[in-house]
Amino acid sequence: MKTLTYIHKIQAKLSIPIHKKTRNLLEGNYKSIYQGKSLNFENLREYTINDDYKDIDWKSSARSGNLLVKQFIAEKKHNVLLILDTGLKMEAVTDELENKKDLATFIAGTIGYLAINNKDKVAMIYQKEKLEWKPWKENLYALEEYLSDYNHNMPKENYSIEKTLQEVVKNIQERKVIFIITDLAGLNLIEKKTLQALKQTSDIFLICIKDHEMHGENIWDVTDEKQIPEFFLKDEQLKEIEEKIKSEFWQKKKRNLKRLKINSVMIHKEEEINEKIIKLLEG
Repeated sequence: MKTLTYIHKIQAKLSIPIHKKTRNLLEGNYKSIYQGKSLNFENLREYTINDDYKDIDWKSSARSGNLLVKQFIAEKKHNVLLILDTGLKMEAVTDELENKKDLATFIAGTIGYLAINNKDKVAMIYQKEKLEWKPWKENLYALEEYLSDYNHNMPKENYSIEKTLQEVVKNIQERKVIFIITDLAGLNLIEKKTLQALKQTSDIFLICIKDHEMHGENIWDVTDEKQIPEFFLKDEQLKEIEEKIKSEFWQKKKRNLKRLKINSVMIHKEEEINEKIIKLLEG
């Protein structure tokens, strides 16, 4: 019997009120790519001034003596695609000293868990030595396997999440809800035209993982595999400049995403995943 190591940890951190709220938000936030009427007819109700006259059921109206319209229900199942950044940079830590790869795993796991409990299908895609595609599934054992495969054997090279997104544009045509999980460096690589292409068939949400600042003590650069000089780490002026540049960059990217109708949040630590996912879905 397979164990649900990641799933059990996610379940333990999801309180009932948070679970209910995110489920309601998920149901309400997946609708923009599914505009138009579902083929699922539910019942008849009386006509109101805002109804489309094409929905009037003339035969039923004649029998009842009242003007009746057909009421449709939205399709409940959705395809939720988790796109995760990879590479050596994901072995670095956040400003809260949490491993970025582990944080990405639990962000993806939380979203996947909520989606599956909402009776949606979940898939995952990321780049390692080759492009890893984890197909649409709607059970927690598959999600556990996806999370474990992502978290283990992270490559020592850095890959471009932009190329992964381009592959999604070319090869995954299903209507879907996309959650992109990256960091500031990855966000900087994502091109506007790629997001616009994805928007043709997708609702998109973006989660940015916060990097550790280059100040403090004993900070190691995982990309260059060297210790950052102490004189640089202790310079208060450089600290302020770095914080200002990163903050302005994030705010600019956030505004640009909003213009594309893409909600985004930044996550610093595992403890705030639930709160930030709610904020992401609320917009």
